[in-house]
Amino acid sequence: MTKKKLALLVMSFGTARSLDGIEDYYTRIRQGRKPSAELLEELTGRFKQIGLSPLNEITQAQGEELVRQLNGAQEEIEFKLYVGFQYVAPFIGDVVRELYADGFRELVAVAMAPHYSRFSVETYHDRVWEAAADLPGLTITAVKQWWKEPEFAEFWAENIKRELVTIPVAEQERAVVILSAHSLPEKLMAIEDTYKRQVSESADQIIKAAAGPEHYAKAWQSEGKDASSENKWLGPDVQDLTRELYAAKGYRHFIYCPIGFVAEHLEVFYDNDYECRVVCDELGVIYHRPPMPNADPLFMQAVTNAVLKQR
Repeated sequence: MTKKKLALLVMSFGTARSLDGIEDYYTRIRQGRKPSAELLEELTGRFKQIGLSPLNEITQAQGEELVRQLNGAQEEIEFKLYVGFQYVAPFIGDVVRELYADGFRELVAVAMAPHYSRFSVETYHDRVWEAAADLPGLTITAVKQWWKEPEFAEFWAENIKRELVTIPVAEQERAVVILSAHSLPEKLMAIEDTYKRQVSESADQIIKAAAGPEHYAKAWQSEGKDASSENKWLGPDVQDLTRELYAAKGYRHFIYCPIGFVAEHLEVFYDNDYECRVVCDELGVIYHRPPMPNADPLFMQAVTNAVLKQR
């Protein structure tokens, strides 16, 4: 039997590949507005603090694991991997044109972000459709969320349980799990609150699967530079919540799970491993963070299932 050949486009935010590329990277994120000298210095300092982010390489590895699982799970379709980024080359639109030039007329596109938002995940698919407008006969299947797949919760639950085991039994009642995702401006939630609801429901799903943590809380992180009293972002902020929980409950162990992210990269390395750790050190409590999913086969099975359900 001849297998049907499909292109699989795996998309992510992308990251600067060198310190020299940071200005161009953030200019694209800021829709053509260059960051000020002060902001550029701060952003560069973050990269220097954590080292260059491995996000691009991790996205490639995630795509390779996804194709391996997809091609092994069924015999009718042979998927070929393409990887595109939102803010660094190879850009999503360019990759769509590349796969079309390679002869593909059917494409499955999936963003490496579990929760849907019109203001995040949908923008990846916008780039796909914009490129496809000039490519006659290209059929597109968009996979826009996959947090409901049981393996998503199972991965985080298993890693939370492993982290709890490292805490002495006598101290586990003084441990709290904080599950977080990337914040968005509150004003956007008046237009579409799907994202906020999905993040909250997936946090509950993870804790239920973990069947163990006595205490947990939900938070937001990595809010934009324009956050202010006039332009509020979703909260509570993960660092503020850490201080509040310590003051109110006296927790000694803080287990951070950035469930809205799928890879070790800047937001996790800096916003969690640096900034949250600084707060923990100030309070004299212990910082914990389970490993991020990256290309873990169990985690990627959630994406595999979501793709297969669309076929």
